[in-house]
Amino acid sequence: MARVGRGPNENVGEKAKDFKSAVKRLFHELGNFRKFIYVALFLAILSSILSICTPNILSNLTDVISEGLVVNKDNMETLTKKIKNNISNEKVSSIMDIKLSHNSMSELLKAPLSDEDRNIVNKMLSSTSEDEIMKLICELSYPGFSLIASESKIDDIVISVEDKYTLLSSMSDNKVIISDSVAYVLFEDVVIDGVTITPKEQAIFINKMSTLEDTSEMYSAIDSMPNNIRKVVSPKMDMDKIKNIALLLIILYVLSAIFNYIQSILMTNVSNKFAKKLRTFISKKINKLPLKYFDNTSTGDILSRVTNDVDTIAQSMNNSLATLVSATTLFVGTTIMMFVTNYILALTAIISSLFGFWFMSKILSKSQKYFVAKQEELSNLNGHIEEIYSGLNVVKAYNGKRDADIKFDVLNDKLDDANRKSQFLSGLMHPMMNFIGNFGYVAVCIVGALLTMNNYISFSVIVAFIVYVRLFVSPLSQIAQSMTNLQTTAAASERVFEFLDEEELSSEEAIKKYLDKSKVKGKIEFDNVTFKYDGNDNQTIKNFSAVAKPGEKIAIVGPTGAGKTTMVNLLMKFYEIDSGDIRIDGISTKNLTRENIHDLFIMVLQDTWVFEGTIKENIKYNQENVSDEEVTKICKIVGLDHFIKTLPNGYDSLITGSDSISAGQKQLLTIARGMLKESPFLILDEATSNVDTRTEELVQKAMDKLAENKTSFIIAHRLSTIKNADLILVMKDGNIIEQGNHKELMKLNKFYANLYNSQFKL
Repeated sequence: MARVGRGPNENVGEKAKDFKSAVKRLFHELGNFRKFIYVALFLAILSSILSICTPNILSNLTDVISEGLVVNKDNMETLTKKIKNNISNEKVSSIMDIKLSHNSMSELLKAPLSDEDRNIVNKMLSSTSEDEIMKLICELSYPGFSLIASESKIDDIVISVEDKYTLLSSMSDNKVIISDSVAYVLFEDVVIDGVTITPKEQAIFINKMSTLEDTSEMYSAIDSMPNNIRKVVSPKMDMDKIKNIALLLIILYVLSAIFNYIQSILMTNVSNKFAKKLRTFISKKINKLPLKYFDNTSTGDILSRVTNDVDTIAQSMNNSLATLVSATTLFVGTTIMMFVTNYILALTAIISSLFGFWFMSKILSKSQKYFVAKQEELSNLNGHIEEIYSGLNVVKAYNGKRDADIKFDVLNDKLDDANRKSQFLSGLMHPMMNFIGNFGYVAVCIVGALLTMNNYISFSVIVAFIVYVRLFVSPLSQIAQSMTNLQTTAAASERVFEFLDEEELSSEEAIKKYLDKSKVKGKIEFDNVTFKYDGNDNQTIKNFSAVAKPGEKIAIVGPTGAGKTTMVNLLMKFYEIDSGDIRIDGISTKNLTRENIHDLFIMVLQDTWVFEGTIKENIKYNQENVSDEEVTKICKIVGLDHFIKTLPNGYDSLITGSDSISAGQKQLLTIARGMLKESPFLILDEATSNVDTRTEELVQKAMDKLAENKTSFIIAHRLSTIKNADLILVMKDGNIIEQGNHKELMKLNKFYANLYNSQFKL
């Protein structure tokens, strides 16, 4: 049983013989489609460029958001600086208003002091530095300090001894605590961002900030500060800036998506139309090819070029071409942008990703043999199934089911094993890609954290590089897959263009003669015709000469390979004769078009051909202006009318592959089709070889009616069917060795008589 189409392992991973030439030819054949491809590829590049731009913009957005999550450092520093500038030694001294002399300190020793304060006073007496004396005063306890300080009044502001002691003691501990009265003496109003901060609010700010043990307490401290302080230093999102950046990101993402969508639509449209164009070319080419091409080429190979190869080209153009350009742009652009942003993180991302790809390539290289084995085992299993089911009757007749099942189980187990291993390793692809991406993320985060800690980069750069790693890893696998697909596409296009470049039948534009079938008399002459098939050393037809008179029934008989069917093919101009001539009504077939010759003949072949459609449509095939009454009349003459009426829908019954129409019924259908054509010549090529004896009688009667008033050529192995022929041509090795009617040839008692008698020996 012949296999139709490409087998499971045929052309798997096939590469073009000349990749560059195949791609160049494919590009040339695209013709007007090229401009749409240029636009699609340009849009794919734009889409990729917009994707590359987004990480840095996302980084800026991260910076703005980060700034809105922390205190306003600038305002904090401004406020702190102004407060510190106001706390001068002169102002503090004026507040304290402590005037010490040696005598006053001696008198101080007479006061009731604690032992610790007394020791401090003794140190003050022995000291000569005013700064040192002030430090010692700060170490005094409140009772001791109250003995040397008194309440004072500055600008109508009363400063108590307690306020003075609190200020002085807190300054010694580096934790400044300022009372309201002291604040109004030390500070002035401070204006920041249009907000006025009073001395009292400044005092609260400095008091709380100086008592913080940890920066983590800062936010809770700010929350408890006066409203004006919070307005100035609290975290604040710049919503206008965030909205603008977010809007820009949305626009870029939407534009990228739109460009990608448009290029996808363009490429889909181009690929589908180009595939349609190729199929149209192939369809037209089939009608222009000589019959010798089909003799040397399997049907499956031709169908494979029309379906598989054209679909491969279309799918690759739709997916791989734009993907390759887009992925390449992404890869190159991302690499450049990473180095522009930070070369250290760029090297980190690239090295970590390449390490992952190296690891993945090691695994996949070992899996290749399992993919090859899978295709081989699938081919073996399909071959076994096809072989068994094409000869199922023989298998059952010889009780070979058990052996067939055992072999099937063995092949099935091998396929299952190869499929399981290949699918397991193929399934690692996605996890490996995730691993590479995640490995790159980890590497970038670790190195980025170290750089951030040392103030080389900001946190937003790490965010940008996390996106860059994804954009860098993804294109590598896409580029590899696209290149593989392009190799397959080049091979497929080579096969398609090889078919389109096949030598065609000779042009008939110069032929002007035409035979009207209604005016043809019916005489055919063969004049020393010779013919040899391509690749054969010996001639198939050697100096064949014969004359068929109008209305005669000419039978051609002989052993297999004698050249009987070849003569018919030459007569129909399916092949060009090497020398000699064939004339119809005195006009050489060389001077008639093939279409004109085909219109003069009715052919009923051994292999009947019916298509999926109604019985009426099959009979009317390619015949215009034929009424239903004419179809019914022909079927009655042929003897087919009764059978058709037994069908559910009569002449409108649909013929499908599942319908049980016998070989004889199909043959009668083809005879009815021929009778409807009403051509002057008839060719019957083994028309009764596939039917039983009873059906043969029906077919023979139908053929006799079909042959009425026609010059007929009958090729038959059953010699009983041509006993009434007007002329029997006996062929052997391409020559006519005997000719005459049945009685004359039987009297000769030579080759024909022996051939005839051999069919009736018991």
